[in-house]
Amino acid sequence: MSFFKKLKESISKKTESVTNVFKDGLSKTRTALVEKVQDLITRRKKIDEDFYEELEEILIGADVGVNTVMKLIDDLRSEVRKRKIEDAAELQPVLSEKLIGLLRSEENTGLQMNKDGITVILFVGVNGVGKTTTIGKLAHRFKQEGKKVLLAAGDTFRAGAIEQLEVWGQRVGVDVIKQQSGSDPAAVMFDAVQAAKQRGVDVLLCDTAGRLQNKSNLMDELNKIYRVIQREIPGAPHEVLMVLDATTGQNALSQAKLFGEKSGVTGLVLTKLDGTAKGGIVIAIRQELNLPVKYIGLGEKMDDLQEFDSEQFVHALFAGLIRDAEELENEEKVE
Repeated sequence: MSFFKKLKESISKKTESVTNVFKDGLSKTRTALVEKVQDLITRRKKIDEDFYEELEEILIGADVGVNTVMKLIDDLRSEVRKRKIEDAAELQPVLSEKLIGLLRSEENTGLQMNKDGITVILFVGVNGVGKTTTIGKLAHRFKQEGKKVLLAAGDTFRAGAIEQLEVWGQRVGVDVIKQQSGSDPAAVMFDAVQAAKQRGVDVLLCDTAGRLQNKSNLMDELNKIYRVIQREIPGAPHEVLMVLDATTGQNALSQAKLFGEKSGVTGLVLTKLDGTAKGGIVIAIRQELNLPVKYIGLGEKMDDLQEFDSEQFVHALFAGLIRDAEELENEEKVE
């Protein structure tokens, strides 16, 4: 069975609606990455230095990451020599397999939930990345699953942050625990944990301040929040999700490296993937950071926050290649 056929059969077990959400949300990246690679292979019949250089430019342009691209090109050179490939068209399935291999992971990307009480999820990240929106959308997902949810407005420093979270709370029908602007975030978390216990809440989603990661006082504040939560609920927070804006590309990767080292991040949420042609940043992040991507944002609607699924992601990007491979197989059968 061909590589692409195996991939399609694996995807066919998933729901068609989710597949379509991924396809629509990744259309810009598909155009920038896969279609450009297909065009390169069509134009340049021969694999030479010019071919490798142009392929390198395409991959770096999609924010796959310089280190990852250099390793990938070296692997391709090795495969070309080993298999004695001369025609660029023969390299297409090899390249596709290599890219898919970079994305695939055996690790569980699902959320770690507390089986014996309240699950506490802390959200970190710089301002403007879509943190509050992500919290609102995740609250909606949990509510759809029948869970009782509470929000904690721990970003007490940014003007309008509390009100923004309240708007999302109203939209999804979830209460928000808050104090006045400028209050101690750890005190807000203490109140939120007490309220969660009293109300029999299943999931507590906590917003935090998002000032730049090089501010040491922000890290001190986060550590204080951790201590308060851990004291009240042993083992919490069960997840610390860092929210990144995919449209910022390599800057998002830099933020994840700096913030992740200092704040105990357990997973990543990549927002606004539908708004960028640089979705290759997902590949770069999975290669350069030892952190799983838990969710990706693929649109503005309430349901457009999707659990990250490497097979769905790959299928959405390589749908054209899969069709081409099927057509080629069918032609060979006819002959």
